[in-house]
Amino acid sequence: MEINNPFKKTKWFLPLVFSILISSVLIIFTLFSAYPFHQKSIIQAKVPIFVESKLQVLAALPTTRLPRLAYLISGSRGDGETLKRTLKALYHPLNQYVVHLDLEASVEERLELVKFVGNEEVFVEVGNVRVVVRSNLVTYRGPTMVSNTLHAAAILLKEGGEWDWFINLSASDYPLVTQDDFLHTLSSIPRELNFIEHTSNIGWKEGHRAKPIIIDPGLYSLKKSDVFWVTEKRRVPTAYKLFTGEY
Repeated sequence: MEINNPFKKTKWFLPLVFSILISSVLIIFTLFSAYPFHQKSIIQAKVPIFVESKLQVLAALPTTRLPRLAYLISGSRGDGETLKRTLKALYHPLNQYVVHLDLEASVEERLELVKFVGNEEVFVEVGNVRVVVRSNLVTYRGPTMVSNTLHAAAILLKEGGEWDWFINLSASDYPLVTQDDFLHTLSSIPRELNFIEHTSNIGWKEGHRAKPIIIDPGLYSLKKSDVFWVTEKRRVPTAYKLFTGEY
């Protein structure tokens, strides 16, 4: 008959408990000692993604490209020499230019402008100055002024290559800064921005500009005269919204 001996059980039970405790301590120690190294490795692995890569991209950015401007310089009778002066003051090889003397200027004056542009070596070499040979009759405050501007813009879009901003000037305008300084100032401005402040809240202009009907003699006559108003008024268009603005 076998008798259970409690001392015999204790003899093998205690070593088993100590072994489990020691093993647990070793495992926990190993995990905690390895965790900082593992964490450091993870951080180091992530650094190039969130820090190093950005620094490299910033370092690799090219020098900011200078903008390119497109100019329309318009004049009328007696503005030939003034227009030449303005063109020379505004000239820069990066820019594009359209010059226009309207039909009120004499044929000789318009031909002299064509000759001037054709004889300037830098204009010919760079090829960025264009003369509107088929001149338009432009009436101040009339739709012919708008059509002349759109005509020049169409020429620049078709033949002027890439440019960033369009500037409409008259022959009497003159720059206060050099084109190098001007282009440098604009170089940090996003190209999608413009300098036109506009709003659909036209206020008093609805009654004074939207509803009156004007006749522009430049649309049907070869002789320049001012626009004139008729007594009738029109309703504000409903097919599109009117905007007003300035630049």
